[in-house]
Amino acid sequence: MTARTDTGAGAHGGDATGKGTGTGRANQRQRTRTAIVTAARDLIAAGTELTMPLVARAALVSEATAYRYFPDLPSLVSEALRDAWPPPAEALAPVGDSTDPVERVAFATEFLLRGVLARQGAVRAMIAATIVRPEAAIARPGIRFGLIDHALLPLEDTLKAADPEAFAQLKRDLAVAVSAEALFVLTDLCGLPPEDAIASAVRTATTLTSAAVSQDA
Repeated sequence: MTARTDTGAGAHGGDATGKGTGTGRANQRQRTRTAIVTAARDLIAAGTELTMPLVARAALVSEATAYRYFPDLPSLVSEALRDAWPPPAEALAPVGDSTDPVERVAFATEFLLRGVLARQGAVRAMIAATIVRPEAAIARPGIRFGLIDHALLPLEDTLKAADPEAFAQLKRDLAVAVSAEALFVLTDLCGLPPEDAIASAVRTATTLTSAAVSQDA
């Protein structure tokens, strides 16, 4: 005799309207989404290559299922890294009392680049995906911008007030230097060890900031 699978209220606690079944499906979708994000976070923490097939395999779902929840890798990486970076004020707390924008920018640059190195599999995957699909760049976290803004707070009443365009240009300059892209140029193309690459980027960022501050003096 074949056992009967009951999908009614007695089996799942739902009613004739199917509310129980609907809730069960919603819960299953949430569990699947969580499994995919968790798998991505685990791969990121391990510092390994990050691709959608690898994430799907780690989450024990098909690649097609992973893509149903996240249409592309940038959207998945963005979700996986959502809580990985502290807010700018917290990140720069060790120099929070400093009014020296050069010191603050140096700290912000090193903080960002060490974080990039710790998560470089995911960061490289994000950059690669958004290079071929620029419209997907909106999914990138943009951590650098918050750090730069916070690092330059001491210049709000000086350089920004006196020369808004010069202040905006400094931010643009720093967005190039304080970046994963700059770090990877230094390690991959210039052949620098990671520590030397970070030191070089910090030197560039502080030189830009010092020049802007001197111009304002």
